[in-house]
Amino acid sequence: MTTVATQAVGASLTSASLSNIRAKALAERLEYGARALAALAKTLTPTQWTTRIPGDGRSIGVVVHHVATMYPLEIELAQALAAGKPITGVTWAAVHELNATHARTNGDVRKDAALDLLARNSTAAAEAIRALTDAQLDSAAAVSLNADAPLTCQFFLEDHAVRHSYHHLARIRAAIQSSTI
Repeated sequence: MTTVATQAVGASLTSASLSNIRAKALAERLEYGARALAALAKTLTPTQWTTRIPGDGRSIGVVVHHVATMYPLEIELAQALAAGKPITGVTWAAVHELNATHARTNGDVRKDAALDLLARNSTAAAEAIRALTDAQLDSAAAVSLNADAPLTCQFFLEDHAVRHSYHHLARIRAAIQSSTI
């Protein structure tokens, strides 16, 4: 919550009011994306829920569940960066294997279960983001997923947890559109 200090010459923002503005904005963007994904998913027919996404191969339902499932891991990795720790051992091959395993074990995911998980995990992710300070958002360390480039916590959040729902939402919309033509 922001605080405003009133001074004799007018109101000015205190340093306390500036802390967490960026974190709040990131959290709100994550929540907006998750809500948009959930809103679309709620409207899907059973046939659409099981429609395969071109170029991906997973069903729409599996992908909605995937986004929900990944929030805790994405936040855990971002928190490591916030603490100045590098992200090691995470490769695109490992990500693809994780996604493939998830798809195999959740191929018959029910819509209500996926939406419940999406709501719970996006809320928890947003709360974790809101708890970050500007210094933590600015903290950078090597990220193995990105050729050990030193990335800030904020960039990592934007590129993973925040972007994730938007990325898949666009692909789901395209899949629905192409299956109805």
